[in-house]
Amino acid sequence: MPAYISLMTYTDQGLRTIKKSTNSADSARHMAEELGGSIDQIYLTMGNYDIVAIADFPDDATAATFVLRMGALGNVKATTLKAFQEDAFRMIVDAV
Repeated sequence: MPAYISLMTYTDQGLRTIKKSTNSADSARHMAEELGGSIDQIYLTMGNYDIVAIADFPDDATAATFVLRMGALGNVKATTLKAFQEDAFRMIVDAV
């Protein structure tokens, strides 16, 4: 299943409700599962991004649906990257 890395920052709303963010993480996992995906890891980070999540979804459209639903809640803004696992990385480089 394709992997996706989301780099997120809290919005003003997200910071105002920061105490609920662990519940939001649980809700995000549930939402991902409803779409046929899973969130492998969620990290609280320091620097340009507040949260990094690594997730798997069946395809790009499903990943985009998830990210847009999360954004619509108003607590975070995300930049999402499609990640190629090592076997795909090797295949891509071999094809160059």
